[in-house]
Formats: sequence, C-alpha cells, structure tokens
Amino acid sequence: MGKKIEIDDRFKKFGTVSFTAITKTNDFIDHLEQGKVMGTRCKDCGMHFFPPRADCFRCLESHMEWFEVAGNGKLVTYSKLEYGPVGFEKDLPYRIALLDYGDYKVFGRIDDAVPDDALSVGMEMKTAVNHLDEGRLNYVFQPA
Repeated sequence: MGKKIEIDDRFKKFGTVSFTAITKTNDFIDHLEQGKVMGTRCKDCGMHFFPPRADCFRCLESHMEWFEVAGNGKLVTYSKLEYGPVGFEKDLPYRIALLDYGDYKVFGRIDDAVPDDALSVGMEMKTAVNHLDEGRLNYVFQPA
C-alpha cells in the first residue's frame, strides 16, 4: 500500500477568487488568520518580497524569513476598476493601489469603506487583514 500524501492547500482561503490552492508560502494564510499581513525577506541579501516568495531572484537562494507589513505606507498610485477579471464581477467597481513602505511596495485593494474623495496620492495608509465570506481572507488598504 502506498503512503497517503497530504496536500497543504491553505492558500485556497486567499482572496475573492483563488487561482492557486498550493504555494510554498502557505504560511501567509496562517499569518492572516492571526491578524498579520506578512511578506518575506531573504536572509542572505536582505531583499524584501510582497507578495511573499520562497526563493530570492536576486541571489538565487531560498533562505527566507517572514516580516510583518506594519506601520504606514504612502499611497503611490490608485485606480478605480469598472471592469474586472473573471470571478471579480460582483466586486465592481473596486479600487486597486500601490503603497510604498520604503524597503518594499505592496499592491492591493483599497477598503470599500474608504470614499473616493478621501484618497490622495502621498497620503499615509496601512495594510490590514480583511475577512471575506465563507472563511476567506485577503488584505486591504485603509487610511492610517
């Protein structure tokens, strides 16, 4: 008899639509469940990654550690989407943005509770865990 292989599919809990259920960074979901948005940093060269990566493309090593996306980032740019990819039709319209945290940048969605007229390039925002239906999780940007 063959040994039963267990599949670590925690990542299927991420986002409105999960395009992958398995990744080398499945611990990202555990961190979200604990209320923390985390990225990875290469222990060898110090490069930060968000979304998290298991392997560094700069030095080609796999010695990664987790770091928390904490504090405030600056809103670099944002856009309101009127059309979305398959699976996101019910979310429309929604806003996507890029926050600059200095050593790294985070791309994501702006919290639906933030009105359009409250947004301005350069404003301080934070990245926060967001709970979706059916036990799914993601992260959103909120004013600091």
